[in-house]
Formats: sequence, C-alpha cells, structure tokens
Amino acid sequence: MKILVTGATANVGRMVVDELLARGADDVRALTVDPERAALPPGVEVVRGFLGRPATVPLNGVDVLYLAPHIPTVHEVSRLAAAAGVRRIVDLAGAKGDHWQEIEDGVEASGVPCTHLEPGEFMANATLWAPQIQAGDDIRDGYADSANAAIAQEDIAAVAAHVILTEGHEGQSYELTGPQTLTRREKVEAIGRALGRDLRYIELPHDEAVEQLRPVMGEYAEWYLEGAAQLVQRPQAATATVAQLLGRPAKTYEQWARDHADLFR
Repeated sequence: MKILVTGATANVGRMVVDELLARGADDVRALTVDPERAALPPGVEVVRGFLGRPATVPLNGVDVLYLAPHIPTVHEVSRLAAAAGVRRIVDLAGAKGDHWQEIEDGVEASGVPCTHLEPGEFMANATLWAPQIQAGDDIRDGYADSANAAIAQEDIAAVAAHVILTEGHEGQSYELTGPQTLTRREKVEAIGRALGRDLRYIELPHDEAVEQLRPVMGEYAEWYLEGAAQLVQRPQAATATVAQLLGRPAKTYEQWARDHADLFR
C-alpha cells in the first residue's frame, strides 16, 4: 500500500511519517517544500512540492492520501486524487462548521472514501507565550478563564497513522482532544510546574490582548481571541476518541509541557 503524506516538512505531517514507519509501513511517499529541513528518514520517497501548487502533488500509484489542511486548493487536489485512483483520503480538518469545514467539503465532493480528523487547539500553540515566559514570571494575555481540551500534535499524528493503516474508518469523523479541559490560566501554571517556576497569568482586556498578539498572528489575532472569548462561557469538553482509537491515554497537558520544556527556557 503506497501512502502519500502531504505537508511533511514539519509539525503534524512530519510526525505522521514517523508514526507510519514505526507501525511498519514500508511504502511511504512524503511531499515537502523543503527536503533538507524535513530530514526525512531513509526509505521514504521524498518529493519536493506544495499543496498550494496541485501539479506538484505526486498522486501516481497512491493508495491512501494523508491530506494536510490547505483550504485554497483542497477541492482541486481532491479531484486530482480521485482521477489518479486514490482509494482513501485521511484529512486533517477541524471542528465541524468552523473555518476548516471547507477541507471536509472539498474531500467529500471528490467522491473518494474518506476519514476526517477534527482536532481542536494544539498544545503547541502555547509557544505563543514562550517569549514572555523566557523573560519573566508574568504572562499577559486575554481570557484567563477560556477553557478547552488542547491536544498534542504527537497524538494527532498517531491517530492519523492508525486510521491510514487499519480498516473500518471510511465515512467517520473523529473529534480529537486532549484528555482534560483546562483554562488558559491552568495551562500557564502547568508549564510553570514543568519548569519548576511559579508563573502568573495576568489577564488583559480584549483590545490589548489583540494588539499584543497581532505581530505574531497578523489578521488572525482578532479571530483567535474571539474564539477564546467564546470558550469562557462554553468550554470545550474532552473526548475519549484518542484513547479509544489508540488503546492508550492521550497525552496530558502537563506531560506535553515536560516533554517540551526547552521551548520555554
């Protein structure tokens, strides 16, 4: 079974490659914009390309496509996958009805049997706080009581590899979260424990929080904090999907913080 992993330069896509190899996959093709940076393992067929340029996506002979989220070309790439005879698509999207719904719509329109992976916020988004944590013990941001069940990217990749390599997932949508719902204040405190420090969350008014975030997130700063505001009154509940699919618990926020403590030092 030939598997094409798109978005394999870094983050989830790169982790999916490692998870597939660890589970015994022996015919993996990886699409990356930067092969040197991706540093893919021996035995992986490496192709330079980008989902934003559909003609560079090497679909010939592919049985299963892991589709990274790129909204502008999702319809075209999915149509090309259907024309190339791809038998299954496993896509990384987001919560139904939100910004990432277009990924699922584009994949389904192709007619290729598919599975949707719907993670919430990544634990790695906490690196937005890294400069402040490196500078001191007070972390200033908005909506301290905004609460969700953030997920480790490693767990998303493990689920993707499991779904790619096992049967019975066609037509399924899997909402993926971490094992516990935490406020933003509690997340900062967990990072502090991983570092052996007492970190304090200082809540900023909405407009100040947006302006602080704008240099990093640009036009998406407002959207990101509007989402955080909604989670004050309607916290995201944790699901057991990761544990049910993988037969092991999902990584806790505190475990993730310990594993990645160097990001904040």
